[in-house]
Amino acid sequence: MTLDRRNFLIGSSAALLGLAAGTLPARAAETIKIRDIYKNQNEFSDTAKRLAGKHIEIPGFMAPPLKADANFFVLTKRPMSVCPFCETSADWPNDIVFVRMHKKLDAVRFNRPIIARGVLELGVAKDQETGFVSLVRLVDASFDLV
Repeated sequence: MTLDRRNFLIGSSAALLGLAAGTLPARAAETIKIRDIYKNQNEFSDTAKRLAGKHIEIPGFMAPPLKADANFFVLTKRPMSVCPFCETSADWPNDIVFVRMHKKLDAVRFNRPIIARGVLELGVAKDQETGFVSLVRLVDASFDLV
């Protein structure tokens, strides 16, 4: 019985030390679907508002990039063979997300499912590099094939 108690105490102490040192694995980012970002056409959902400023994951598809060496793309909820970008926030469709990568993009086929990861930003913003206006963005993003 003493040996079991000793192992328990040693394991518990190691776990507490790991927590204090920040060496335990981080909690996975929360996933939200594009359709769940909006409450209605003109208002963000409570879930999206809660996740704003946090690292999240969004599954979807990469629309074809506008230029070959881009560090951004448009994430769509369904495959699109053309880029769906609009010129003003008033015309912004509620089924796309502007994704700004932290490095140059290796584009994938428009019909290949991906998971985009990054920090969720909500509200009207004009991208300084491209001039695009967006309502929903993932910044400092990356993606993986599904």
